[in-house]
Amino acid sequence: MKNSILKIPAFIAVFFLSACNGNNTVTEESTPVTENQAMQNPETAAKNSPEYNPAFPGQTRIEGVKTNTAYNVEVVNSNLNKPWGIANLPDGRFIVTDKTGYMTILSADGKSLNKVEGLPKVDDRGQGGLLDVALDPDFQTNRMIYWSFTEPVTGGNHTAVGKGKLSADEKMIENPQVIFRATPTYDGTMHYGSRLVFAKDGNLFVSTGERSDLETRPYAQKTDAYLGKVLKITKDGKPAAGNPFTENSAYKPEIFTYGHRNPQGLAMDEKGQLWEAEMGPKGGDEINLIQAGKNYGWGDVTYGIEYSGKKINNGTTQKAGTEQPVYYWDPSISMSGIDFYTGNIDEWKNNLMVGCLSGEKIIRLVIKDNKVVGEEWLLEDKKERFRDVLSASDGNLYGITDSGKLYKVSKK
Repeated sequence: MKNSILKIPAFIAVFFLSACNGNNTVTEESTPVTENQAMQNPETAAKNSPEYNPAFPGQTRIEGVKTNTAYNVEVVNSNLNKPWGIANLPDGRFIVTDKTGYMTILSADGKSLNKVEGLPKVDDRGQGGLLDVALDPDFQTNRMIYWSFTEPVTGGNHTAVGKGKLSADEKMIENPQVIFRATPTYDGTMHYGSRLVFAKDGNLFVSTGERSDLETRPYAQKTDAYLGKVLKITKDGKPAAGNPFTENSAYKPEIFTYGHRNPQGLAMDEKGQLWEAEMGPKGGDEINLIQAGKNYGWGDVTYGIEYSGKKINNGTTQKAGTEQPVYYWDPSISMSGIDFYTGNIDEWKNNLMVGCLSGEKIIRLVIKDNKVVGEEWLLEDKKERFRDVLSASDGNLYGITDSGKLYKVSKK
């Protein structure tokens, strides 16, 4: 962090909002404050499970922080349909997936549209459809794009990963092929996981959900299945070299970690470490540091409860052989896409930005030595379900929403 974190009481913070020329631009500022004044965590709602205690100090409801840099919030596009994932093209433009089965290329200002078709059929019922997108690390020379989607097949559907070449006119995906399928297939409409992140070694991380239902939940702990996992595969969909279980026949060789519920967020930090955001049940939404071969506990361990109010596994929150989340929320904020900030606001550098669905905001987490040391809620007043966030190459933060908008947050 280039700037120290300034902490203030909630009653001191004042926001000045001014509309700019009718273009949905909002300027937000906070009043000057002094160092070392305590500020409460922004969550004030009652916990679903007040009897559950964190495993270590700072694992939940950490001290609040407040941004002191003035910034602008703009809606630069409100005509997206059902966006799910967003990535930067090398020239600063954006490519956005649409849940119904196509991609859209936006200009660098976010305002022009170019539809990209030719992808495989998707099952867009419920939480399914065309989901995340990632560019090949060698995109500038090979123009290859990877995407995750809900593939409809006999007996139901599953999370799948496809790849293809973006045509010269940028209107089609050429030679689309499915390189990986997260089986077993299941006839459901929920918990596909489905984020994609390329590792520094050129292999691809893929997250998968456990498909939500009680009958599929045990698959998160089953090592001979792909549900409820973080996987690491090659560009051709094969197990990545060096994966933790390649020599153990009891495990699928693509498995990197297991014991996940619905991991809709993956992001790489400046050190090359992989972080994951995972929706819990009623409470227990998690941020995890993903380490090869680890079991993250879902099915056996959680800080959440069933939606009925019943405890899960008799209320077990810690268990030998499972990893604790770096951070969790109760009640849930339903995070989706995440990204580490690399832009123009110095006090946000390397902070984890978390897009929230039911929580209707972007959460900024300040992380030091792999521990959360501060939390701030941003864009709460917009009342939007933020499906994905991107720290873009132009130095600004972007967020896409389920209402079809593209937000831009820039330094004033």
